[in-house]
Amino acid sequence: MKQRLIGAAVLIALAVIFVPMFLSGTPPKTDTVTENLSIPPAPEREFQTRVVPAAGGKSTIPEHVPAAGSDDKVATVEAGPNPRVEVPYPQQGAQPQATPAAPAKPTTVATAKPVEAAPAKPAPERAAPAASPTGRYAVHLGVFANAANADALIASARKQGLSAYAETADVDGKPATRVRLGPYEDRSTAEAARLKLQKADAKLKGSVVEIALAQPRQDAPAAALPANRAGGWAVQLGAFKSQDEANKLLARAKGAGFPSFVDSTGQGADKLWRVRLGPEPDRAGTEKLRDQVKQKLAITGMIVTVP
Repeated sequence: MKQRLIGAAVLIALAVIFVPMFLSGTPPKTDTVTENLSIPPAPEREFQTRVVPAAGGKSTIPEHVPAAGSDDKVATVEAGPNPRVEVPYPQQGAQPQATPAAPAKPTTVATAKPVEAAPAKPAPERAAPAASPTGRYAVHLGVFANAANADALIASARKQGLSAYAETADVDGKPATRVRLGPYEDRSTAEAARLKLQKADAKLKGSVVEIALAQPRQDAPAAALPANRAGGWAVQLGAFKSQDEANKLLARAKGAGFPSFVDSTGQGADKLWRVRLGPEPDRAGTEKLRDQVKQKLAITGMIVTVP
């Protein structure tokens, strides 16, 4: 019995020692680590093949070397910076001498100069439309009670190369000054003048108006009337469809000190009001009168006959 108890105690002690070791122990783990090995690049070397004759002489660099046992030819390319050189074969008892390689000629690279774009030339400004003394159209700019304002507007228009003039007007029974551009031969020329002035000053709108009909193409000949006929000659400044326009030019001529009058011709829709200076007893006096009105009013009149 005593031996059995001792054996049981020994077994229990062994179980207490070894059983926890078997239950709690874990097998060792194997860790795998992968590392990249960087391989350095191959060194830059230049290999040359030289043929050295057995009996002495100079070694040369062949252009190509055929492979052994093969009929194929291997082409070689000579680099520009590495010129072909000949190395002398050293004799017995002589020290080998190194032959310096010929220096490579520097390569000159032409640098293209940037092409500078020529500056754009501004478009030439169009000349101001030319006025004509016998024109039928004008650009009406406004009527001013203050003559200084009218003069300032005329000066501003003339700075743009436009022909501007003033004429007297009557507004609500009070004297005023009317400012216009022209006159011009046709409506398109008058419109071009209006747009040019409006471009310089957007506030100056203006409007194209018809002021007179076409003048006679030429003066009346000297033989149209007998000599020394009283009241037979006059200077016509313009012919108008509107009597109001004719009266405006009449007032302008009288304001400059010229003897002037308005007469009418035609009937209905063809009726015209003509503004004339005179009459003069002879043609020579009429020509003198025409020259004076051209100086003062900048209007070239036509010499006509009157009843």
